[in-house]
Amino acid sequence: MNLSLKTKNKVIDPVCGMTVAPGETEILTSIGGETYYFCAEECRKSFEKNPKKFLNPKLKKKKGFWDRYLDRLEKASRGRSMKCH
Repeated sequence: MNLSLKTKNKVIDPVCGMTVAPGETEILTSIGGETYYFCAEECRKSFEKNPKKFLNPKLKKKKGFWDRYLDRLEKASRGRSMKCH
């Protein structure tokens, strides 16, 4: 999954999520045939140290009563909004 998503000639930095214009930055790297653009040199260094961390991010598990309740409600309603009347 390529997180450098193209949006109207712009891409998203896979480390911090900032929007970057490929023509305006020289901070980039290529891994596995894909080119990734970055907003800063530190983002590029972090990405090169461990690209798997940013290419396959783990989803954070929700914790707490309220978050579990909302998950169950969404599952029960199949994502549809509830109607009062």
